Amino acid sequence: MTDVKTPPKLAPGTLRVIPLGGLGDIGRNMTAFEIDGQIALVDCGVLFPEDTHPGVDLILPALDYLDDRLDDIVALVLTHGHEDHIGAVPYLLKKRPNIPIYGSKLTLAFVATKLREHRIRDFDLDAVEEGDIVEIGNYEFEFLAVNHSIPDALAVAIRTKGGLVLHTGDFKMDQLPLDGRITDLRGFARLGEEGVDLFMVDSTNAETPGFTTLERDIEPAIARVFDQATGKLIVASFASHVHRIQQVLNMAVRYDRKVVYVGRSMVRNMSTARDLGFLKVPAGTLIELKDIGNYPKDKVVIVSTGSQGEPMAALSRIANREHPVVEVGPGDTVLLASSLIPGNENSVYRVINGLSKLGATVVHKGNALVHVSGHASAGELLYCYNILKPRNVLPVHGEARHLIANAKLAQATGVPAARTIVAGDGDVIDLKDGVARKVGTVDASYVFVDGSTVGDISESIMDRRILGEEGFVSVITAVDLHNRSIISGPDIHVRGIAEDSSVFDEARTRVAEAIVAAMRDGVDDSHRLQQVTRRTVGQWVAKSLRRRPMIVPVVVTT
Repeated sequence: MTDVKTPPKLAPGTLRVIPLGGLGDIGRNMTAFEIDGQIALVDCGVLFPEDTHPGVDLILPALDYLDDRLDDIVALVLTHGHEDHIGAVPYLLKKRPNIPIYGSKLTLAFVATKLREHRIRDFDLDAVEEGDIVEIGNYEFEFLAVNHSIPDALAVAIRTKGGLVLHTGDFKMDQLPLDGRITDLRGFARLGEEGVDLFMVDSTNAETPGFTTLERDIEPAIARVFDQATGKLIVASFASHVHRIQQVLNMAVRYDRKVVYVGRSMVRNMSTARDLGFLKVPAGTLIELKDIGNYPKDKVVIVSTGSQGEPMAALSRIANREHPVVEVGPGDTVLLASSLIPGNENSVYRVINGLSKLGATVVHKGNALVHVSGHASAGELLYCYNILKPRNVLPVHGEARHLIANAKLAQATGVPAARTIVAGDGDVIDLKDGVARKVGTVDASYVFVDGSTVGDISESIMDRRILGEEGFVSVITAVDLHNRSIISGPDIHVRGIAEDSSVFDEARTRVAEAIVAAMRDGVDDSHRLQQVTRRTVGQWVAKSLRRRPMIVPVVVTT
């Protein structure tokens, strides 16, 4: 939990900026802007849990910060359709259904599908495109085209009485993009002439020198995989990476292979992208999964979800031999056409190892140029700083090291160190008269989604960690309080501790002695005797086995 320092009352004409997620993580991106009593939001995404969050489905931005201000929200602006930017929208709309949502055509199509899955019917989606200017209350939003690993991405310029903010969203500067839609540097330059008071810029690749590789430069590597594949070919990618799927479709036509989508999100997103004209599917290329057995193995390419090792995604199920239709074996090839999201390394390598054990050849970014990033590298960021000459910089979207590296790039181009704000989730930044400064902090702790539960389940997660890492001990004892004696037990049952149960014989003796001694000292209720049991077992296990298991004592009294 963040140390909270209550920010001062917001002065009239001052723009307040509060990151509610995305600063310190690759995920749950969301920022709240407030001026003169009105709030505008940019992005509303999720963070996928790590191994330290057992049982958790999703992690949301700090939506609870908005609970008392829901009626003050005038707009939600979405920069693009990735889950870490739109995944939490249903959870926000469950708090207030009719918030006006602005985004590009493809982004809103993905959002609409997501809202219907959550059975949300009352929503207001307003499509915009690059060049559009929308006035909402105290805000004027101008949308600019940016290039990313998903089509139809937008940066947003926010004009207020407090100043002009440019939020890039996720972006890069591919000069030869597959869809011909480049980042609007002319628009950036025009805003620079107008005077950008606060530049909120993508930090993901700030540590990577030079420029991000062009999307089209990976086609030879993908072609080589197709050329060398003699059996079944599986391509795993993000379910939203339309450009990559387009490359696979084109290559399938070249090598006379049929394409089948596997994974619910892949089927849904590619269908949406095709209907909107962002994905060109050659006639006769797609087949249904149920028809895959009608084609030779070397005439099929399977496009699958699960490039990040998600346990329930199609590729993980294939690697675990749990998929009902798709199997891999010797002679088959699996292409992971994606990069590693920080925190997912173990999951991804687990899937790669599983596929390799089955005999498949696995091609991934580590051994071939089969993926390029969707984020601007250091050279591109420097280019932007020099074009814009921003008065203040707030690096966003990245872990701490990315934010710091981005701040140093800004300083290298002449932005004063005092004007480069390395903030964290919950930090409150006020912008007035061209000066941005940190004025306080609000609580922006993780909000967990665990099944049907949404909220703070930190205690439950801690219990799960203990159960998983340290084990479980139950101790059952029946006592006669009148005679101050033990009738039965203590019976000790152990789970998750490798030692033989006979190891606990000494512990049984100590618990029995402790309970009898406590009763002789006047302890006459089961709760206090259970505390004695827990303390005695805990001390013995810690000293003897170097463990701190979950201990559940049960004392039955007569």
